[in-house]
Amino acid sequence: MSTFDDGTEVEFFEEPETLEAPDRPRRRMRPRRPGGPRRTAPPPPGAVALARLAGLVALAIAVVVGLVFWVGSCQGKSTHDEYMSYMDAVRPIAQRSAAAGTQLVKELGSAKLTVTTLHSKLEEWSRQQQQAYDDALLLQPPGPLQAANQQVLATLQLRAIGLTGLADTLALAGSKPPSKEANLLAKQAELLSASDLVWAELFRLPASQTMARLGVKGVIAPPSTIVPNPEVISPSSFELVYSRLNAKKPGGKVTGLHGTELISTEAVNGTSTKQLSPSASTTVDVGANLVFKVTFTDAGNFEEVHVPVKLTVSVFGKTVFTKTETVQTILAKQTKTVSFGNLNLPTSAFGNTATVHVQVVKVPGEVNLSDNSAAYPVFFSLSGG
Repeated sequence: MSTFDDGTEVEFFEEPETLEAPDRPRRRMRPRRPGGPRRTAPPPPGAVALARLAGLVALAIAVVVGLVFWVGSCQGKSTHDEYMSYMDAVRPIAQRSAAAGTQLVKELGSAKLTVTTLHSKLEEWSRQQQQAYDDALLLQPPGPLQAANQQVLATLQLRAIGLTGLADTLALAGSKPPSKEANLLAKQAELLSASDLVWAELFRLPASQTMARLGVKGVIAPPSTIVPNPEVISPSSFELVYSRLNAKKPGGKVTGLHGTELISTEAVNGTSTKQLSPSASTTVDVGANLVFKVTFTDAGNFEEVHVPVKLTVSVFGKTVFTKTETVQTILAKQTKTVSFGNLNLPTSAFGNTATVHVQVVKVPGEVNLSDNSAAYPVFFSLSGG
């Protein structure tokens, strides 16, 4: 006997039908056209990105290089302007400082100079140097010129000290002999010469070398020389000046023996030389090279400065030509000759007796004027007849 109901259907798990993999479509090969170019395969996606990246890198490099050149150009211009601005500020200080030396030379050669006026001038010039020093303290030099700028200050300080020393030495002179006082004055003046050396060798030269090393072009370190002629501050020059100053009293009155003496007057035309005579007429050949030479001596005991010598030509008492030459300095007992050329005589001077009058103008303190002038009768004739 069966234990299963007849009506009960036995169910079995049915397996699904097996699916076959579909066939992969095959790529059709297009027939190559006879004689036609072969079509290039497109680049892979990664190559395009790499090319774009390379292009961007090249552009960035170009931009960076351009910026470097631009910044360098701007920096170079800024450096040039910085050095130019500094030297432009130094220049007026250098010029004002050196001007005191020119004024000193002028005063030492003045016929009106006294001890009082020279002392006052020296103190004034010293104050000017101190003001220049204060102005230099405000300078803002470029970094590489800091050391050189210190020498600008040292120069101005030396000049202020030297001029003050000259003033003090002169004030304490008293009755010292001229030679001793001259040595003391020259000793103080050595500071002025030293200041010129400091400026030239410790400021101007290093500054120029620094700018050349840095490629700064067109900028010049200014010069500054307070002693253009060292002979002016030598003991011998100071002795002459001091002797001349000692010959004047405080009120300006000149004492001692002063004066000049006219020695001779010559007419020189090429190789022809004729000495004029006050007592007889002299025939003078006139040509382009005609020169009158006047010789005189310092007959006093002191140096004389700025001595005018005057030459006048007159016809029938009427002046037709006049000229004055100045001798800057002549020592006691020294003889000097003054030349007068370019006479430009008028036609009225020819064919008539003319007079050449020569005068060495009176110097301060001169009393005897009988031997410093003369009148010479002459007859002017054109060269060659």
